[in-house]
Amino acid sequence: MTQPDARPYVWMLCGSFSFAVMAALAESLTRSAPGEAPFCDWQTVAVFRAALVAAFGAVLALRARVRLVWLRPLRLWVRSVAGSGSMVCTFYAFSRLDARDVVTLCNTFPLWVAVLSWPLYGHLPGRKTVAAILVGVAGVVLVEQPHIEAGNLGVFAALFAAAFTAVAMLGLNRLRDIDPRAVVVHFSAVATVFCGAAFLFTPRAVPVARVAELGVLVRVLGIGVSATIGQVFLTLAFGRGAPAKVAVVGLTQIVFVTALGAWAFGHAVNAVALVGTALIMAPTAWLLSQSKATSATKAAPLVVEDHTGPEMNAGSRSSPFPAPQLRP
Repeated sequence: MTQPDARPYVWMLCGSFSFAVMAALAESLTRSAPGEAPFCDWQTVAVFRAALVAAFGAVLALRARVRLVWLRPLRLWVRSVAGSGSMVCTFYAFSRLDARDVVTLCNTFPLWVAVLSWPLYGHLPGRKTVAAILVGVAGVVLVEQPHIEAGNLGVFAALFAAAFTAVAMLGLNRLRDIDPRAVVVHFSAVATVFCGAAFLFTPRAVPVARVAELGVLVRVLGIGVSATIGQVFLTLAFGRGAPAKVAVVGLTQIVFVTALGAWAFGHAVNAVALVGTALIMAPTAWLLSQSKATSATKAAPLVVEDHTGPEMNAGSRSSPFPAPQLRP
């Protein structure tokens, strides 16, 4: 009897931890104690994050002799533009919220997939899905109530990031003929342009020259390296494991970020926030693990395509809520 392969889930755990490290580093650069200036503006960090991953991803893709695509198809641009919007919103949120809150809110994207599939594709959510969405909304309110009452725009930026991610997810099924590594490079390049535009046209307070400081430079490079490592593990996990199960394991990023925040920044974790986080994670995990197709059309189910053989592609088709091929 063949034993199930646990490696994809170990890889996803490693990827989740890498993305958690990236989030913690982003918080350390863009947030500061009251009365003190941060090390970097969020725009600067976002540009370096996108550009470094684009460079690292291009090197890895070219070494694997992957054919890169740029101008066509149009649907690739839809995915990249939506993902770029998600990245800009995510890094703005990092400058306004703890990394734990940002990651928790950004991982609500399966709830947004369920919501947006109705107006975009006419797929009416069932009663259980509606209940899951309402539970998730209640969790968001519990976790972010102090920030919402204070009018903190970071909450809304993180939710917009999740919505943009959902738009990108809804179009993944149409990219099945493109190698995922080429999608990663295209997305990272487009995201670099978007983050560059935010850098040029939105207010900044910290001189860019601070990036040259050793401590800041190490953390900026750490963001690019940890994001690239996380992406490699994510790609491996979704290429070899059951997508629905791998996606649920990916929610451990919230746990890792919470632990890193408590250890590195002394963030307290209160009971209300824990309950709210559980209310967000539970319906999200349930939606990710559903075996029924809840995609927009029967002819084009949502999948995370890989190139490991027909048996893996068949497994991917069972997952109605694919995970992103590149995390913000």
